[in-house]
Amino acid sequence: MIELTEGQKAPDFKAKDQNGKSISLSDFSGKDVILYFYPKDDTPGCTAEACSFRDNYQSLLKEGFEVLGVSTDDEKSHQKFITKYSLPFSLIADTDKKIVEAYGVWVEKNMYGKKYMGVARKTFIIDKNGLIKKIIDKVDTKNSSGQVLDSIK
Repeated sequence: MIELTEGQKAPDFKAKDQNGKSISLSDFSGKDVILYFYPKDDTPGCTAEACSFRDNYQSLLKEGFEVLGVSTDDEKSHQKFITKYSLPFSLIADTDKKIVEAYGVWVEKNMYGKKYMGVARKTFIIDKNGLIKKIIDKVDTKNSSGQVLDSIK
């Protein structure tokens, strides 16, 4: 499994957003990007995390950030999630799991003794030059945007 570290070049990617529009990390060259990975649309923890970014979106924009969420859900699922919670940022449909694998977040999980593969919740803060500035491994779903803002102080 890939283990990315702070200071490394963030892997570029090309995938579709919730509207089927092609999107890549290099599209955001010259901007700071919050790239957050989450397991599944419209589940309690993932909803709390997305809503934290939504509720503090204007503060994040003022700090110069673009916000991108990534899960292995498809475009239709992302559209419903965005509509239901009025999310103002793009969600990337990584149905072929290329992005989650490139970022080392496609991992073995264990729930009630059952092992399965899934997306680890993790946030990458990527600077204007495409370098990983900060990795947040222990995401506080209710305060995910606060964690990001605290990490840049």
